[in-house]
Amino acid sequence: MMATTEERMKILKMISEEKITADEGARLLEALSQRDKTSAPLPKAGAPRWLRVRVTDVASGRSKATVQIPLALVDSGMKIGAHFAPEIGDMDMSGIMDAFRSGMSGKIVDVIDEEDGEHVEIFIE
Repeated sequence: MMATTEERMKILKMISEEKITADEGARLLEALSQRDKTSAPLPKAGAPRWLRVRVTDVASGRSKATVQIPLALVDSGMKIGAHFAPEIGDMDMSGIMDAFRSGMSGKIVDVIDEEDGEHVEIFIE
């Protein structure tokens, strides 16, 4: 599957908004190029295509961060996500990966980090 201009623009926008570093953006763009070279099969019509992570402040309910990543880049995205939320590194990622492979959609993770006062939600859309 060829990387779309939209996917590349989202990565560039995340860099410009300082949600990710230029180095992380370069790795995501490289992952898109590698995906293009491997000619991954096209997703089924209506199949989920995005992983969305939303972090909100528990006390105020205000959004702290929202990141949307193409499912094809989930492995790279999870590594980047662990940079912003180290507690994700403690989670069993095999269950999340199984949800992707099975075609599941909707909210797959809902965690409240009481120490930092953050509510972390992960969706497959």
